[in-house]
Amino acid sequence: MRRSVRIVALFTLISANLLVQQNAKAIKTDIRTVKPSTVAIVLGAKVYPDASLSAMLADRVDTGIDLYESGKVKKLLMSGDHGQKGYDEVNAMRARAVERGVPENDIFTDHAGFSTYASMVRAKKVFKVSNAIIVSQAFHLPRALFVARDAGLKAQGVATDRRPYLTGRASRLREYAVNAEPTYLGPTIPITGDGRASRG
Repeated sequence: MRRSVRIVALFTLISANLLVQQNAKAIKTDIRTVKPSTVAIVLGAKVYPDASLSAMLADRVDTGIDLYESGKVKKLLMSGDHGQKGYDEVNAMRARAVERGVPENDIFTDHAGFSTYASMVRAKKVFKVSNAIIVSQAFHLPRALFVARDAGLKAQGVATDRRPYLTGRASRLREYAVNAEPTYLGPTIPITGDGRASRG
């Protein structure tokens, strides 16, 4: 009996991984090959105490800005962790985009993007996103795309691997967090509107 349970569990795990990896076909490394979309969802990562971005996050944000500047997207949605007073990924991301010349009304901030799943569900339910370009590193994108589509988004992915990264265990565990419904959604802020309405 135990052997049967192990076999079923292994089969389920393999099947799930295969489903996730099928999304690799929608991952691009050259933004020129990406189809235009409404918004780039830039997923959060580590920010240092001085509000500077980790290398991984800086490359995500810069790729999102490149998509905006090239006309591939009209809006940027910075989705990350701002669950504590002393830790704020999204405003650090927004500041970098503003510094590079992106108008503040085109930058939306999701302060409760605590996991990939939360980011995608909130993009759909809070920001009323229907199609998006997901911006993250290559190792993360297959799962991010799978989760995005499960949340009801039409999504493409752009890999942001511009250099080698020293990724800690915590970073990878965050990317593979359990798909729990966000504990807080809040009022809707349509992505077609003014990004300043999402400031916090």
